[in-house]
Amino acid sequence: MEEHVSTHVPGGGQIDDVLKEMQREFKSLILQRTAILRRIVTIRQTINGLASLVGEEMVDAELPELLHRNGSARVRGFTRTCRLILMESTRPLSSQEVCQEIQRRNPALLSHHKDPLASVTTVLNRLSRYGEARIVHSEFGQRVWEWVTGSSTVTTESSAATGTGEAHDSTSE
Repeated sequence: MEEHVSTHVPGGGQIDDVLKEMQREFKSLILQRTAILRRIVTIRQTINGLASLVGEEMVDAELPELLHRNGSARVRGFTRTCRLILMESTRPLSSQEVCQEIQRRNPALLSHHKDPLASVTTVLNRLSRYGEARIVHSEFGQRVWEWVTGSSTVTTESSAATGTGEAHDSTSE
């Protein structure tokens, strides 16, 4: 006869409730961040377009820095570009496909990387650890990544959004 060993932890029900609530809040924040990133891209494009039409002198002096148009030698936005490419894709993508899309959108982002494919793979794995992307396998067994929050329903607001520099990507953008 088998004995059933209870794994009851004092306050376990409360811990479960807190954990469930934290998971709900985490998912909600990820969705909010996705919406905010999309809105930022739209606003940045609009401002850049209007500044090009009316002239740079019409733009507030601090705005170019906020838009990352200050001519900095450092190319920024690698992580954000990888994130946007996954967000905008209607299907899971391989590291190679993400790398090719970055090359199409903004080749300067790859020019400073010794091994661009390895850099892209590192970023995609990091996005997976953050819970933003999911690793799946293609029909050929190849490892591919897909955007977790709404990956199949993402509407593309901008393909060219990553053409300008983005926020510093040494942190979790």
